Amino acid sequence: MLVLIACEFSGIIRNAFVRLGWDAWSIDLLPSEKEGKHLQADIIDVLNGVRFKGFPALSYFDLLIAHPPCTYLSHAGARWLYPKKGEGINQERYIKGLEAKEFFLKLLNANIPHKAIENPFPSKIYKLPKHTQIIQPFEYGHPIQKKTLLWLDNLPNLKPTKKVKCEWYYDRKGIRHTKLNGWSAKRKSRTFEGIAKAMAEQWRLNDERKKKV
Repeated sequence: MLVLIACEFSGIIRNAFVRLGWDAWSIDLLPSEKEGKHLQADIIDVLNGVRFKGFPALSYFDLLIAHPPCTYLSHAGARWLYPKKGEGINQERYIKGLEAKEFFLKLLNANIPHKAIENPFPSKIYKLPKHTQIIQPFEYGHPIQKKTLLWLDNLPNLKPTKKVKCEWYYDRKGIRHTKLNGWSAKRKSRTFEGIAKAMAEQWRLNDERKKKV
């Protein structure tokens, strides 16, 4: 079985599948942080049919798990769309958001039979398709709150594996924060090991597709 993890430089999900016997690849513009099958390239080139030496053709993959960039789509960054009250929308940022939406939809509509696309809550202005489910790290053994949305195609909802209590800290003003606050953007982008393990264990496919010749 072939699985492709798009927009992953950490190798966390890829290696979780490898441990269960999958032939798993990751692809990202950055090199992989862990050893494994990794293509340092643009996933859009692969979706457009560009072939890379040693990398399987897109039609051979059974499962796609993708993490498209959320900088311009996320609701958390929506405030930058309206930088000053009464001045209207930030057109430059809005256009970048539309480009990010196009990238997201290309992954969601990729010609692979089973797909899972991950992102935080998107800004309503971009009108993304309705997500399938919401998961939290604390449902998979990590004491952290971080709502993550999944858009699933031909896959079952992910089931919690180990619910734990969140760990919090308080700043000087007495405001409560999850441990995630203060992490770098790169650290936040890495998938939690417990979630990766759940994906590999729960998204096993019953029947292997016939390989094309």
